[in-house]
Amino acid sequence: MNTQVETTTGPIEGREKDGTLFFAGIPYAASPTESKRFQRAQAHEPWLDVLSTKKIGAAAPQLPGSGLSDPPSVRWDENCLTLNITTPMTSGSGRPVFVWIHGGAYRTGQGGIPWYNGARFAVHGDIVVVSINYRLGALGFTDLSTFGSEFEFSGINGLLDQMFALEWVQQNIEQFGGDPAKVTIAGESAGGFSVSTLLGMPATDGLFRHAIPQSGAAHHTLPAKAGKLVRDAFLKELDADGPTQFMAASAEEILHAQLQTIAKLETPDTQETLGVPVSAFYPVIGSTLLAESPIDAIRSGVGSGVAVMTGSNHHETTLWSYQDRINERQLERRALGMGDEHLLQRYRDARPHDSAADLMTAISTDFMFRIPAIRLLEARPYTSRNWLYQFNWESRAFDGNLKATHALEIPFAFDNLDQAGVDNFIGPGPTPQHIADRMHHAWIDFIRDGDPGWTPYSAETRNTMIFDDESGPIRDPEANERKAWEGIR
Repeated sequence: MNTQVETTTGPIEGREKDGTLFFAGIPYAASPTESKRFQRAQAHEPWLDVLSTKKIGAAAPQLPGSGLSDPPSVRWDENCLTLNITTPMTSGSGRPVFVWIHGGAYRTGQGGIPWYNGARFAVHGDIVVVSINYRLGALGFTDLSTFGSEFEFSGINGLLDQMFALEWVQQNIEQFGGDPAKVTIAGESAGGFSVSTLLGMPATDGLFRHAIPQSGAAHHTLPAKAGKLVRDAFLKELDADGPTQFMAASAEEILHAQLQTIAKLETPDTQETLGVPVSAFYPVIGSTLLAESPIDAIRSGVGSGVAVMTGSNHHETTLWSYQDRINERQLERRALGMGDEHLLQRYRDARPHDSAADLMTAISTDFMFRIPAIRLLEARPYTSRNWLYQFNWESRAFDGNLKATHALEIPFAFDNLDQAGVDNFIGPGPTPQHIADRMHHAWIDFIRDGDPGWTPYSAETRNTMIFDDESGPIRDPEANERKAWEGIR
């Protein structure tokens, strides 16, 4: 098989892996360092000699992860704008293309971890798979636009990195056997937020035909007011008055200031005082390329030509809270912060035997993931190309406390239950390969044909595909809890 490919910036050489061809660490943009820091991605300078692309590129600068799905540390570098390609072969053309955007709260993660190995998509579906890195945290999402036109898009540079990568795919993917007219974008968590936000950006028109936001809809951005709060807090922690200081700071200093900013802004007391919910270093609304909330843009018809399959997991928030022991007073305060004074009672009525912790998991999962996914599809009544799923299979890890937790569906969709670390996540017992088979082939069908194989979602039927030991579509699962959110934004 041919391991050399000519790209628009120069020749590269990959390697054979898992019965496919694998090209890793391909630069899709110039290094966003020195004078290019905090600025929109720019084209990479061409090269003449064959560039070895056999090793995964460095991740974006990030602090060590602390979650079950995060490695304790990663190799990172500010020069991080690279992508990886897995293809059945470089000869031929017309293959569907699957572009994966990693999650990690816009602060951690990378495109090259084993869970995202695209070999099974390539072998089973004759699909070309691309995974990307993009700028994270303060380097990717601090709105510094008040300091000059060169920083106009600094509040969404991480998103524009993703868009630049999609433009690179349009220009180069035919050389890897793919069809630029058959691109599907997908991602989980912050990757899902990214997919939904890109869907709501008019500038992405024509870059993809299908979208799969997994556990991440179009509500997770910051209004300009919140972006300003994050910027001011970050610059204070960095001891920076303007570009002279923040351009000269080391990446380590920026990460430290980022950590301190998150600690100060993301507390219930602080957010109650500010009157603004703040997830620091999320995309900031207000520039010409993200002029309004993506859900509002989608509601007005942006992205109407794209088929969308979205969904969530049944117990998303156990990933962070399964060991929590909260009392009734804490439950009431947290629930009020997400809804109104009637919300908690509606959940109690629907779940009379649930503990406070179980109720909190149900409410927070719906608040962060399930209801936004439903609202994303219901913002698109002008098209029938909408599909909804719910992943219900419960992990056996940690004495079953994780249940159907956040990110658990990823190795099922990729058919990667045998990859490193997955067994710790799913727990002891027989491998649930039958669920992976069902999900993986639904993803393949959607990538290839824009139809995963069940009835589309509509506000009339609320048809939802449930993935579990017994998979199948049902109408309006947990309808009482869904109705509890009516009228709550």
